[in-house]
Amino acid sequence: MKTRPACLVVDDEADIRELLVLTLERMHIATDSAGSVTEAKALLESRNYGLCLTDMRLPDGDGLELVRHIGHSQPGLPVAVITAYGSAENAVAALKAGAFDYLSKPISLKQLRPLVESAMRLSGVAPAVPQQQALFGESPPIRHARAMIEKLARSQAPVHVCGESGTGKELAARLIHGSGPRREGPFIPVNCGALPENLMESEFFGYRKGAFTGAQQDREGFFQAASGGTLFLDEVADLPLPMQVKLLRAIQEKKVRKVGSTQEDPVDVRIISATHRNLTQMLETGQFRQDLYYRLNVIELKMPALREMAQDIPALASSVLEKQAGQLGVPVPALHENAVAALMRHSFPGNVRELENILERALALCDGQIINAEDLCLDPGATTVAIETVAPGELPLPEYLENLEKQAILDALQKTGHNRTAAAKLLGVSFRALRYRLAKLGLGKED
Repeated sequence: MKTRPACLVVDDEADIRELLVLTLERMHIATDSAGSVTEAKALLESRNYGLCLTDMRLPDGDGLELVRHIGHSQPGLPVAVITAYGSAENAVAALKAGAFDYLSKPISLKQLRPLVESAMRLSGVAPAVPQQQALFGESPPIRHARAMIEKLARSQAPVHVCGESGTGKELAARLIHGSGPRREGPFIPVNCGALPENLMESEFFGYRKGAFTGAQQDREGFFQAASGGTLFLDEVADLPLPMQVKLLRAIQEKKVRKVGSTQEDPVDVRIISATHRNLTQMLETGQFRQDLYYRLNVIELKMPALREMAQDIPALASSVLEKQAGQLGVPVPALHENAVAALMRHSFPGNVRELENILERALALCDGQIINAEDLCLDPGATTVAIETVAPGELPLPEYLENLEKQAILDALQKTGHNRTAAAKLLGVSFRALRYRLAKLGLGKED
């Protein structure tokens, strides 16, 4: 006979305990309850649980103490914290302490049920990640990233993936989703920089029929499409300030209002965001809201640049070549020693994405058997517009940063033969964003 999963409810208010116990029992979950931290610790020692649901305020301590205790004594047990209405600080503190998720009072059964179901799924063994979707390499930085992904997969906390363009931020988000309890749900990636500003709200939250001209029927938004799964906000730094306010509320309250609707609907999504830009600098200049930053950046995952994992370049290059040759149905050429040495010396400002582009070009140029250094075209001898190099402090910060941006754009244009579409991909920005930067920096006619 299969044993029913068990849950521990910790709250000093008897009526709330009874409501939660009744609800969980109806979900066929055996439930124990405690009114204090001391009682909870005693029950945790006497029985194995699949979930602990605890209030933040308790007579002899608080929920964070219990979260830390369980994280130390039973690290595999998910803990969800009940916070006071509108207490965003407590919710963030609980997630940072290691809580699986949180619920706000008054407790909504529509939000409780999916939380409990997600937590209980963690008791199962996560499926093995397909090799083609795994993070490649054995250098310390990439091994640390893999370990972080494994930990983050067991939480519902918002994650912000940072790193340079081409470091695999979306792949990391997909691995977090695919290894966690939401793996059966959808993974919805959204490039925030590619959305027209006037359509953002309806794209994110959906709209009702007749909400505006052309709205001929109800439509779901990204949040509804990601229900039960993960919403990946790529290039979140490109969101305009008005949209940042609306996104903050949706994340904080776990509710969205469709355009043209008068009521809010609960949503069950996990948020993972990413950007190659420095959000800390954007906070200082007022381009990004501080409150949204702290809601998105509860846990940060840094993806290493390729130059930080140089020892993995030879094996990674061979793996990429094997994949590309397989797609073309041609034999896999060998990398000559001089080609490997050239790759090891290269700085890879475009990281893994740039490596893939270089090898794809080399595969087309080589004799079919061996790729030499000249096939890589790392130094084609093309004329580049030189930007005077200055050290930090020699120019005001805005001019210094503009200088760096110009050089990065010109380098990308050179590497792609002045193909703007390819340069935008190499830089990790939208074509529209690159065109805007070219015009602003006075580089519009450089190509």
